[in-house]
Amino acid sequence: MQTVETLNEGLKRAYTVTITSKDIDARVDKEVKAMAPQVRMPGFRPGKVPANLVKKMHGEALQRDALNNSIQESIQKLIADQKLRPAMQPSVELDEGFEFGKDAEIKVALEVLPDIAAPSIEGIKLERLTVEVADAQVDEAAGRIATQQGALEEKGDDHVAQDGDTLVIDFLGKVDGEAFEGGAAEDIKLKLGSGQFIPGFEEQLGGVKKGEEKVIEVTFPEDYGAAHLAGKLATFDIKVKSILDGDKPKLDDDFAKSLGLEGLDQLKDLLKGQIEQEHNGLTRTHMKRKLLDQLASAHDFDVPPSMVEAEFEQIWQQLQHEASHEEDPAAAIAEMEAEKDDYRAIAVRRVRLGLLLSEIGQANGVTVSDQEMNRLIMQAAQQYGPQDRERFVQYVRQDPMAAAQLRAPLYEDKVVDFLFDKAEVTDRAVTKEELEAAIEAEDGDIKPHVHGQDCGHDHDEKPKAKKAASKKAAAEPAAEAEAVAEEAPAKPKKAAAKKAAPAAAEADAPAAEAAAEEKPKKKAAPKKAAAKAE
Repeated sequence: MQTVETLNEGLKRAYTVTITSKDIDARVDKEVKAMAPQVRMPGFRPGKVPANLVKKMHGEALQRDALNNSIQESIQKLIADQKLRPAMQPSVELDEGFEFGKDAEIKVALEVLPDIAAPSIEGIKLERLTVEVADAQVDEAAGRIATQQGALEEKGDDHVAQDGDTLVIDFLGKVDGEAFEGGAAEDIKLKLGSGQFIPGFEEQLGGVKKGEEKVIEVTFPEDYGAAHLAGKLATFDIKVKSILDGDKPKLDDDFAKSLGLEGLDQLKDLLKGQIEQEHNGLTRTHMKRKLLDQLASAHDFDVPPSMVEAEFEQIWQQLQHEASHEEDPAAAIAEMEAEKDDYRAIAVRRVRLGLLLSEIGQANGVTVSDQEMNRLIMQAAQQYGPQDRERFVQYVRQDPMAAAQLRAPLYEDKVVDFLFDKAEVTDRAVTKEELEAAIEAEDGDIKPHVHGQDCGHDHDEKPKAKKAASKKAAAEPAAEAEAVAEEAPAKPKKAAAKKAAPAAAEADAPAAEAAAEEKPKKKAAPKKAAAKAE
C-alpha cells in the first residue's frame, strides 16, 4: 500500500491510497484455497475441485470481496499510521478507471477533530435559583386530581343548577317515540356550560334541582357522526340524581384512599415530591445554560464543518416540523429563513460545546458504566413492540455508533454534574415565576458565543427569538461528547456509482443527536352515548 497526502488544510485531510494488484490477487488466491474443500462439482470428488476451476466459477465475487477488504484495511491503516481522529465518516472513492488485474487507486477525504487544549474548569461560578414548594401549590395540585376524578362536593337539595355545576344524570333518548341505540346512560357527569353534549341539551337543564325529572327536546346536527340521527328531532328523559360543585373538589382521607393511598397526607407528600422534582428540573436547566455559556465564551477553536452541517440539518428539520404545525406554516418558514444564520451559529456552538464536554469527561475519568448502558438500552427498547425489542437490543449491542448515540445524552449529563460539583455555587431563593422568567430571558439570547478566527459579529448582539424554546434548546450541545470519548468506530461513505464499494473503516467519531424516543399516544376514550359532543 502506498499513501500520498494531497490535502492538509485546517481540519481537512485528503489522501491517495494505492493498493497493488498483487495484494488483491493474493487475497483472491487465499480465499480460493480456503473455500476449495467445500466446493462440489460434477466429475470431481468432494474437496478435489482444482483451484483454477473454483476461481473461474466464483472469480468475480471473490475479486470484489478482496477489493473491498483491501480498501477497508487500507483505510484503517491510514487512520492508524497518520494518527487521525475523523470527525465524521471518511469519504472514499475508487478510481473510475479501475479494472481488476491493475492497481487500485482510492481517494480518501475527511475532516479531523481539532486538538483542544485541556479545558479550564477552575473558577466556574454559578447561581442556583431554588423554589420552595408552598402548601397552596400542593392543595391546588390535589384539587386538580380530585376534579379530574369527579370527587366534588355535593350541593344541597334546594340548590338550583347553574353554569359551572356538574350534574349526575340518567338519560334515555328517543326518536319518533322509540329509544335509539347509544341513547341511554346512567350516572353520567355533565358540567353545565362545558359544551360537552349536543347544542340545546345542557341549556335546558339550567335551573333543575336534585331528584327532578325532565323531558327535553333537541335536534341532532346535520353533520352528526351517526347518520341515522343526523338532523333528527329527539327527546331525552332526564333524571337528575345529584348536583356537584365544580369549584369545590372533595379533599379528604376517603378520596385519597379511593386512589389506593393511606390518606390525604400521603397524597400531599407525593404531590409535594413531584412539584419539587419539577422545580429541580427548572433549576438544573437554568444552571446548565449558565455553565454552557461560560464554557463557550472561555474556549476558542475551529470545529469540523461537516459536523456543523450535520448539526444544522438536524436543527433545521426539527424547526421545519414545528413550522408545519403552526397556524400559518408559510409565515413560520419565512421567519426561520430570515434567522437561518442564527441557527447555523447555534450549530457551531453545539458542536464546540460537545467537543469541550468530551475533553473534560475524558480528562477527568467520566464514564458510563455497563449497568447504566444496559438500563438505557432496556428503556429505549420499550418504545418498540414485544417482537421488535430483542432485535433493537441486538442492534445496539452490535453497532458501536448506535450504542454511542444512545449513551451520549447520559454522558453529557454526567459531565455537567461533574462540573457542577467543581463550580462555586451560590443559592438564591426565588418564586417559580421568577425562575421561569429567568429561563425565558435566556431563550431570547440566541446568539451563541462563536469565537472563530473570522467570526465577525458583535458579542453584545442578542436578537430576540420568536421561537425561543426551540432556539435555546438547539443552542445546547447535541450530546456528541460521549461518542468522541468512547472512540466509536465510524463507517466511510460508500463511493457512488463505482465498480466496488469500500467496506467499513474503524475510526473515532462523535455521535450525532441521540434518537428521540417517541411516546405512544393514548387512545381516545369511547363515547358513552350518541347524545354526547358532536
